[in-house]
Order: sequence, then C-alpha cells, then structure tokens
Amino acid sequence: MFFFSLFKVLHIIAGFTALAVFWIPVVTKKGGKAHIRVGWLYVGAMAVVAISALFMGIWRIGFDPEGTVESAAFAWFLIFIAILSSATAWYGVRVLRFKNRKAAHRQWVDLFFPALMLVSGICISIYGAVIGFSLITWFPLIGIMLGASQLLYWLRPPARNMHWWMEHLGGMLGCCIATITAFTVFGAPRLLGVSSVHPVVWFVPTIVLVPVIVGFSVYYQRKFKRTKHM
Repeated sequence: MFFFSLFKVLHIIAGFTALAVFWIPVVTKKGGKAHIRVGWLYVGAMAVVAISALFMGIWRIGFDPEGTVESAAFAWFLIFIAILSSATAWYGVRVLRFKNRKAAHRQWVDLFFPALMLVSGICISIYGAVIGFSLITWFPLIGIMLGASQLLYWLRPPARNMHWWMEHLGGMLGCCIATITAFTVFGAPRLLGVSSVHPVVWFVPTIVLVPVIVGFSVYYQRKFKRTKHM
C-alpha cells in the first residue's frame, strides 16, 4: 500500500507538471533553448506519469482486496493511458532523430510502441464491450487510430515535405490528449462534482485538441510550402 501511495503522489505531481509546461514548447521558437529544455521536461514528466499509471493499474487488478468490476475497468483504463501517453511521447521524440530518412524505417523499438498501442486498444475495446462499459469500449479507438497511423508512417517512405515536423507535433499533442483525459476522468468527480463515467469527461479533451492538431498541421504545411517556393 505504501508503494501505491508513493506512485500515486508521483503520478499527480508529474501529471500537473506536464499539464503546466506543455504549451511552452508549442508557443516558443521551435528548436530554441526554451523549446528544447521544456520539451524534455515534458517528456520526463510524461515518463513518470506512464510508469506510475502502469504500476497503479496493475496493482488494482492484481492486489486490490476490494476490487470491483468498475474499479478493474478503471485500472485497465490507467494501463491503456500509460501505453497511449508513453507511445505518443516516444514517437514524438523518435521522428526527430530520423527526420532525414528517405526509406521505410523498421527498427523494432519504434514499431513496438505503436503496435502495442494498436493491439492494446483493440483488446481493451473488446473488454469494454464484454463487460458492458461503453466508454472503455469506445475510448481506445483513439489508440487504435494513432497506432495504425504511426505504423504506416514508419513502414512507408516519407511522402510530405517536413514530414517529421508534422509527426512530432501530432505525437506530442496526442500525448497531451492522454494526459488531459486522465486528469478529467480522475479529477472531475473531486473538483467539479461530475461523474467520472460521463461521456463529456472522457471525450472533451479529444474533441477540443484534435481540431488544434489539425489546425497546427494545416498552418505549418502552408508555411513550409510557401518557404519551399520562395
């Protein structure tokens, strides 16, 4: 129980840190000191969030003496959030390392995380359908789509100008969706008095941030296109 409480505290601190600093790399000069340093702080905080969420999810499933079907469902949600946040953050970092690639990329460590996100999303979605928990059934579709798109990106030669920039942005914003969703699911009942199973709590972060991802992508695609032709 001590270790569960310790990981819970670490999870909360790291989650708040990630939420507090995320937008600094987004709005500061790309490649500048603030962007890089705060970006790594965000990635480090997300690593702590993912590891602690994984530990707490496994503990609840295997060692919680008062476990119920609903608590088990939320434990699997924690595990899926850990996979989703770590996979998207890893992807956002790794696309920068291989930004000059011209051919398909097949390093197992880069294919493993999106494959895990894809497979775990399918499995947890099926689990949600079996126990009749609709939110657990539908929310993993985000991971399924992200996992599939990341695999396609690695397994095919790059087709767009500044492709790595777009993928880096999408990966980090996808990671942010996972963080904010976890915060709203577990924080809304305490802070706002809203049920943690209310659909709004689960899907508002996605509904709000997906247009942001699309907007940034369109903006930078146009910007890079103009730069290319100047």
